[in-house]
Amino acid sequence: MANTMQFDLVSPERSLASLQVESVQIPGADGDMTAMPGHAPTLTSLRPGVVKVQSSEGEKSFVVTRGFAEISADAISVIAEQAHAGSEVTKADLEDVLAAARQAAQDATPEYRDAAEKFVADIVHLMENMD
Repeated sequence: MANTMQFDLVSPERSLASLQVESVQIPGADGDMTAMPGHAPTLTSLRPGVVKVQSSEGEKSFVVTRGFAEISADAISVIAEQAHAGSEVTKADLEDVLAAARQAAQDATPEYRDAAEKFVADIVHLMENMD
């Protein structure tokens, strides 16, 4: 088994990362998970949070809002609705996302309100934990 796997992170605007990594921690919709070489094939949706990548160059982080992650034994691809390099993102970058999420929660029909409010809570939590 290889000690690294291919990691790719893309958003509609750009490709943020493409590198060999030892592990990737992602904020899965059902909880945080860590992918390493040899991981069982998995497809998961993402909640707002931080993707942490461990490579021979050290740790890198990326802030994502929503999206999907496809994991295989030798690769992980993250397709994010919005993504920022962790070293560059500010709370101001996420204020529009939070405002839109709050409006969507307010406008949501009863069957979608809980999910919309959870998204708002996840964004708020992410912003509160930013340096």
